[in-house]
Amino acid sequence: MPPLLARTDHTQSTATLVAARSVSERLRHGLNGPGSRGAARRLRHLLGARGLALADLSGQPIWSGRPAEHADTAPLLEAVLRGEAARGTPPLQAVPLHAGDDLAGALLVHGDVSARAVREAALLVARALESGRLEASAERAAQAEFRALRAEISPHFVYNALTVIASLVRSDPDRAQELMLDFADYTRYSLARHGDYTTVSEEFHAIETYLALQRALLGDRLRVQVRVAPEVLGVAVPYLVLQPLVENAVRHGVEPGGGPGLVQVSGEAEGNDCVIGVEDDGPGMPPERAREVLSGEHEDSDAVGLANVDRRLRHVYGPWYGLVVETEEGAGTRVVVRVPRFQPGVLP
Repeated sequence: MPPLLARTDHTQSTATLVAARSVSERLRHGLNGPGSRGAARRLRHLLGARGLALADLSGQPIWSGRPAEHADTAPLLEAVLRGEAARGTPPLQAVPLHAGDDLAGALLVHGDVSARAVREAALLVARALESGRLEASAERAAQAEFRALRAEISPHFVYNALTVIASLVRSDPDRAQELMLDFADYTRYSLARHGDYTTVSEEFHAIETYLALQRALLGDRLRVQVRVAPEVLGVAVPYLVLQPLVENAVRHGVEPGGGPGLVQVSGEAEGNDCVIGVEDDGPGMPPERAREVLSGEHEDSDAVGLANVDRRLRHVYGPWYGLVVETEEGAGTRVVVRVPRFQPGVLP
């Protein structure tokens, strides 16, 4: 069978592109991942080879088709992995596979396939491996950022909350006990190990706990309105995406001023979406600064949570979702979260 890479008609070109994409998708988890055998089969058909093998650094090949008859392929693979250079000639040849600057394994081809076609196949595999590594690295970075956000409880807030609770122990022990339970709930939700997703109901409970503690700290300066429609309470959302927005509203919209401030939190259904808004009537900010905050360019560490939440939402739901910040100087700030009410794979 002639190699598909040599065919130039439109139908076969399309088939080649589809096969190449399939190889890339199957190698997302590396040469010894669950899709490696399927990738080897696709590559064999793409090249028109009698047999093709992918081997990681262990030198253990995963074959598709017929291995080379009367030939010991182990020395050839070992020579390629040690020397990081192509070895052999048709009908049996092997080339190294790299992911970035690192050797990842080798490609072994048995059949009447040109050395150039084998090199092109090796480049295709190398790009797929590098892409998979980049995706895994981005996922690890997102998880690290999430863990940092989870641990981001203001020491100033903790100190003030405990001070207020201590001051009430003798004068109002019932109130002190109530606030201590709220504080325990707040720290449990913020620091405890959870899954990737929770529900709007759980996030709103955490919000109300946090606001109860802030009301004890700020007294009449903090006014709160919380409204959530029953039909969105069960909507699954990434864990810890709403609480940071409320914390930012209090810290930037109420605490800096000397007078009273209002924080409003709402949740409602709009068609197939769940829309949650967090609004304060504080000093606001220039729109360009809000853009810097969401992009992570602004150096204010208090705003890191917003950029983190925005990236996590876009990672889970796609670029059409994320945070929208409506603000200007002297007009307060409103942050809007829009997520699908029903999303495959997003379960609390």
